[in-house]
Amino acid sequence: MSSNIIVDKDKESAQIGNISVKLAKEYEVNANWMGNDLASHQLRAAWLKLSEDDLPMNPRLVGNPGVGKTTLAVAVAKELQSSVYLMQGTSDTRPDDLIITPVITEGKQISYVASPIVSAMLVGGVCILDEGNRMSEKSWASLASLLDHRRYVDSVIAGLRIHAHKEFRFVTTMNDDSSVYDLPEYIQSRLNPQIFLDFADIETEARIIRYAVPYLEENLLTLLVSFLAISHKYEENYSVRDGIQIAKYAQRLKSLNKDLTLPKALKASVFSILGEDALKYFPPDEQMQNDPQSSTRPNLRPV
Repeated sequence: MSSNIIVDKDKESAQIGNISVKLAKEYEVNANWMGNDLASHQLRAAWLKLSEDDLPMNPRLVGNPGVGKTTLAVAVAKELQSSVYLMQGTSDTRPDDLIITPVITEGKQISYVASPIVSAMLVGGVCILDEGNRMSEKSWASLASLLDHRRYVDSVIAGLRIHAHKEFRFVTTMNDDSSVYDLPEYIQSRLNPQIFLDFADIETEARIIRYAVPYLEENLLTLLVSFLAISHKYEENYSVRDGIQIAKYAQRLKSLNKDLTLPKALKASVFSILGEDALKYFPPDEQMQNDPQSSTRPNLRPV
């Protein structure tokens, strides 16, 4: 870190030359990665430094929404005992939003607020730029110097050049769908390696949902993960995140109405969260009611 940068012990502000900058809050959330071991190994390798002068890489985690990209990044960052900062990318994100923003205080003075990216740069933490391919090229261009050997950003508003701490690490998550921008080549070349995350297998999805919803009845969990597995075979993008929401709502419906069967509670929850089209991935009601385990049989097909 440059000698003219001083971060206070509480990581609430930093003095950069003669300018004081308020830092973003750390992203404090529990993250227990239960998914693909290969993906977590690849992320650790990308951030590994093999010598004092080595630089960590700037990977991108690519996959469908809800497969655990952010959870993976937080979990590996916590393994490194790093502070974690989360920045949400959107189509409206401006270059200044990524670096430093001026704010008028109550005393009509100008105060400078660092983005989560710059906050991570200053304290030597991990920045997760979530859904980075929703940002425009103009916004990405402001980070080009950070993502190569230079490792700095320029703030035109504050008149500062800010160098990253040697322990700073960066990762961006990118959804693999049609609602995002294509990144220019000079940005893509800086965001490597690509680490792809797919849907978890049925056993892993069951463990994740059980961890997130520990009060879920076992038969309801069996029906739910079977539904998700069948939908994946037909290339539906229903994620384990959807599964967790379905599980929570279905168990609530069942708890409030003891006469409601598990299949009906699950169907009502799926209908509310995923819509009517998702119901075709259930077996007939009587099959689900009489033998919940049968929904895992390989010959099951949508009805």
